[in-house]
Amino acid sequence: MFRFAIILFCLFCSPQLLFSKTPQYDIAYIWDDNLENVLDYQAQLEEILGPDTARHLHIVGRTSGGFGLIYDHNGTALSTAQLMVQQSQVLNNAGLAGCEAIEDEGYHRLYNVSYGLGPNLEDLKKLYARIYRYFGEEVGKDLYIEETDAQNYTLIYRRRGDRSSTYAVARKHAKLLKRKKIGTTIIAEKNNPVVFGESSHLDDDTPAATAAGAVSAAPVAQDTPETPNIQDSPVSPEAPTVAAAAPEARVVEPEMKKAPPEPPALAPIAIESSQTDVEKTIEAYIAELRNRGELTSEEKTGWMVYDLTRDRSLADINADQMFQAASMIKPFVALAFFHRVDHGGLRYGPKSRRKMELMIQRSNNEATNWVMRMAGGPDAVDEVLRAYYGDIFKNTRVTEYIPSGGKTYQNSALPSDYIRFLQALWADKLPHGKEIRRLMSLPGRDRLYYGTQIPEGTLVYNKTGSTAYLCGDMGILVPRDKDGHRYPYALVGIIERSSRPQDYGRWMLTRGNVIRQVSTLVYQEMKKKYQLM
Repeated sequence: MFRFAIILFCLFCSPQLLFSKTPQYDIAYIWDDNLENVLDYQAQLEEILGPDTARHLHIVGRTSGGFGLIYDHNGTALSTAQLMVQQSQVLNNAGLAGCEAIEDEGYHRLYNVSYGLGPNLEDLKKLYARIYRYFGEEVGKDLYIEETDAQNYTLIYRRRGDRSSTYAVARKHAKLLKRKKIGTTIIAEKNNPVVFGESSHLDDDTPAATAAGAVSAAPVAQDTPETPNIQDSPVSPEAPTVAAAAPEARVVEPEMKKAPPEPPALAPIAIESSQTDVEKTIEAYIAELRNRGELTSEEKTGWMVYDLTRDRSLADINADQMFQAASMIKPFVALAFFHRVDHGGLRYGPKSRRKMELMIQRSNNEATNWVMRMAGGPDAVDEVLRAYYGDIFKNTRVTEYIPSGGKTYQNSALPSDYIRFLQALWADKLPHGKEIRRLMSLPGRDRLYYGTQIPEGTLVYNKTGSTAYLCGDMGILVPRDKDGHRYPYALVGIIERSSRPQDYGRWMLTRGNVIRQVSTLVYQEMKKKYQLM
């Protein structure tokens, strides 16, 4: 069937595919006027298609308007058709629409402004702080440090704009920053991993003021050698040269060496005696969606909101019903790993740290399975969670590695388990809790902050989850008032179907936006309670 599809594509789609020597071809997945929808789809594809494909995915601008997501293949007609068929089969198995082979024309690269590139991450964090303070939150919310291909780093203002307009912004910034001796350049959007951004601050009251030293990661077994300072670049479309990668550390096999600790003592979740305004608001919104047919009868939802400032539950909707865990299980896997680091002979070195970052930030399934294997496998992870953290995980079950294509349906948890985990995480009652929070704060696509009306400067620690049946997110948001005081709260939102939707891609986008709208409604209620910005 698939060979026949290749033949039809090559023979009938366009005669140029066979007889022209010059054209090159890419794979296209989605075109949409809304960039947020394309970014959400990209995050989903990265999890399904895996890391080898993810590094070739690019957001592009369409000449006729809007945005698209492509695999930058630059291949022949035949090789592109073969790749199209292979990927379409994987996507169809996951419930997504197939992709298409297109000629490399009618769209263009997107560009960002860069302020420096080099191997010293700490120097770039200091530069980040200076630029954040100078430009403020309007630029700061889109200010990121990315890791390039060769373990160099670049500090960018993420515009995702066309070349000429981005170059104009770079020149303007260069003039404004001239006195500070900070140069600018433009750099193509390449979907590089983000290692630092506005949400990468732990417990700081003013992100811009303490950006350079706000994050301190857990100790690693082998540090990378000292590297020279970064070099600022003048305005130029040319990218600077990158350095070679540093060696990775080794992780040893687990071997229990210490007596296990007592489970962390957590205060029980305090339930309000009467229904809160937050819970009423969520229920009214969900009821409205059901009345309009935008949520069907076969879709059940779970919502919890917990005020970490006052230790009070503000919403408790299906909190003790079982849901698929999807990728929201991954911070629990990290917890089991760190438990073994402290009590089971594992070492947390550069290699395992990178795997953790891929697992949490990029939701990489291969990295997740690696971390799980190092912790002893699914059964061992499940045993650690229940034996040593039973006060948190009342009914969480880890029973499987993440299958190929991300079709993980067996692992499960209660919404209230996520809240208890987030409580313990915020109270620093978990092993290497600060590192878990750092991992959960790494900038990425979430459904609690991005695409909402929650103001810039809000810190976010989260993990999304998606399967063919489920769309969810769980995390901590830390907004502030006008005086800079912060008021953290935890939020869990889950929507699960009993059967696959006909258009899984559209279902995932719309349900993700439902969670975003609930998050906005919750923030508005918290704003009234604490006079937030």
